[in-house]
Amino acid sequence: MDLFIYVFAALFSVINPLGTVPVFVGLTKEDTNAERSRTSLLAAINTFVILAIAFFTGKYILNFFGISIESLRIAGGLIIVSSGFALLTGSFNKHKGMDREKVKNDVKERDGVSLTPLAIPMLAGPGAISLLIGLQEDHHLIFDRLIIVLAIAITCTATFLMLKSAHFIVKYLGASGINAISRIIGFIVIAIGIEYISSSIMTVLGVALL
Repeated sequence: MDLFIYVFAALFSVINPLGTVPVFVGLTKEDTNAERSRTSLLAAINTFVILAIAFFTGKYILNFFGISIESLRIAGGLIIVSSGFALLTGSFNKHKGMDREKVKNDVKERDGVSLTPLAIPMLAGPGAISLLIGLQEDHHLIFDRLIIVLAIAITCTATFLMLKSAHFIVKYLGASGINAISRIIGFIVIAIGIEYISSSIMTVLGVALL
């Protein structure tokens, strides 16, 4: 249970579906309720598939490029900290590479937005992917990995529910409410990133001193 709570809390904070809500509302404002529900469901499914693939195959990709897990954790920690600062300063969309005008123009040329820009890069970003690769390296028991996959699934389910209710959330929370909650989440995300960096540096120093 402790592992599930940790993975869910960390992953939910890094993904930050609440920060995606305004973007989702903007991209689907001309859609029907059924179309919005379908888009939110597909975005959640795409996010789960991407994160699950990253979790199970990430270490092989690292081995192929000769990247150590500690290097990944430090790089991932920096990305996570950067995402946290973006949440605190209200520049999360720009941090994720979301230019509203470009997105609007791009949407006109595609049938849907569930894969890009929603699943990538808004939800399944490099911070979440690096977090899961690090977890896969730390937990080798099948039971532990099943718990992590379950946490990923529950996180994506929560994301689906938030996106499905996006217009309701924006209506009652408003921009100021969403920004306030995002800043709180941003503080948590920064703490997660710093913990990743500090633990990795301590491990590298410990190995170097042996």
